[in-house]
Amino acid sequence: MSDARSAILAKMRSAMGRKADDVERRAAVADRLQRSPRGPLPARGQLPESERTALFQTMAEAVQASVVRVAARADVPDAVSAYLKSKNLPATVRMGEDARLAEMPWSAQKHMEILKGRAENADLATVSHALGGVAETGTLMLVSGPDNPTTLNFLPEHHIVVLEEADIAGDYESVWARIRERFGKGIMPRTVNMITGPSRSADIEQTLLLGAHGPRALHIVIVDKG
Repeated sequence: MSDARSAILAKMRSAMGRKADDVERRAAVADRLQRSPRGPLPARGQLPESERTALFQTMAEAVQASVVRVAARADVPDAVSAYLKSKNLPATVRMGEDARLAEMPWSAQKHMEILKGRAENADLATVSHALGGVAETGTLMLVSGPDNPTTLNFLPEHHIVVLEEADIAGDYESVWARIRERFGKGIMPRTVNMITGPSRSADIEQTLLLGAHGPRALHIVIVDKG
């Protein structure tokens, strides 16, 4: 630990009347990290599945995301193609190595070009698969890695995200628990991105500007549980 950091932490402990060798506090912290107890859960997202999905869509659309629902994974390529046409975009998308996306019938889209790998500056549209959604805020949670590179989330003008209805939780805590279950206790992906609507800023004269720091359009394709 650097001398500067040690000095800052020592001042903080002194201000709180704590000692550096406080064994009881160390034990309490270790116990909390081990148990990962949940805090209070907002009631808004604690709903039956169909109502939870409806709430997610309502909250996402409230922050300028567009949402469509499809009956099965096989319908996703059609939905992506329809979105590109509606925005007068080239029939080209880039995606990572996500196995769920790879299983979808993209080859049926005869005029669509599928690029793989990390996003590049020239990409106008990318497709990601979300790890989960949070109904209470309409937020998508995506984890980094070759399956869904983080660059897909931020470089294009249009970000298309596929979300399974079964992966929509009522609250953030449930999705964090899913991340711990998937990656292992104490292990995290390099990045967890929480995306609520397209990029925006109102720093200049409080005028809302979409696409200020990332995609100016977020399109969510929800795959119904069936």
